[in-house]
Amino acid sequence: MSSTVVSSVYVVCSDAAGIAGNIFAFVLFLSSIPTFRRIIRNESTEMFSGMPYIYALLNCLICLWYGMPLVSPGIILVATVNSIGAIFQLIYISVFVVYAEKPMKLKMMGLLISVFATFASIVFVSMRFLDFPSRQLFVGYLSVASLISMFASPLIIIKLVIKTRSVEYMPFSLSLATFLMSLAFFVYGMFKHDAFIYIPNGIGTGLGTLQLALYAYFNDASQEELKHPLIDP
Repeated sequence: MSSTVVSSVYVVCSDAAGIAGNIFAFVLFLSSIPTFRRIIRNESTEMFSGMPYIYALLNCLICLWYGMPLVSPGIILVATVNSIGAIFQLIYISVFVVYAEKPMKLKMMGLLISVFATFASIVFVSMRFLDFPSRQLFVGYLSVASLISMFASPLIIIKLVIKTRSVEYMPFSLSLATFLMSLAFFVYGMFKHDAFIYIPNGIGTGLGTLQLALYAYFNDASQEELKHPLIDP
């Protein structure tokens, strides 16, 4: 097999992994729609928190900047998925602000301004003071820190599942989409030889695997309890 053919296959496999990651991420972005339909229907944010969407927006913006050719050429699929993610988070935050009580509304608007100010500062520093290799390292480390913090958030849910021995608060579809997205971008990062992509997504893949394993274990346990209920004689 010629080197040209091998190179073509390599590119196709790399792009396929990146596109798959985009698709699975899109499923994740859609997962919050039921929550916001409820907020709109009830015209209230109730007890829901807007913080996860603020964190997600900042994460998407940092990773979007890392995927841009000015920072990291050749990984445009990282930029595309995070640009879509940023749009979704902005929509969610906008809806939240509209229906939140005034104190929360002001807090969310302040946090939103802080996110854009932080992102603008990162872009300014990386373009104004850093050469190309240093810029990639600077933004890359920031993206890794942001992604790992995002992937670590399910640890709270995992702890809750183990404590309650119930998968009620860990939807299977969400866990599966998280696992598949992380796996796809882990493979994409390996093809691109980019540690800033495959390391955090490798961690995400591991956490996703743990979630699926816990789901299988506790879901089976729940089914067994339903089959054999404890009845006092």
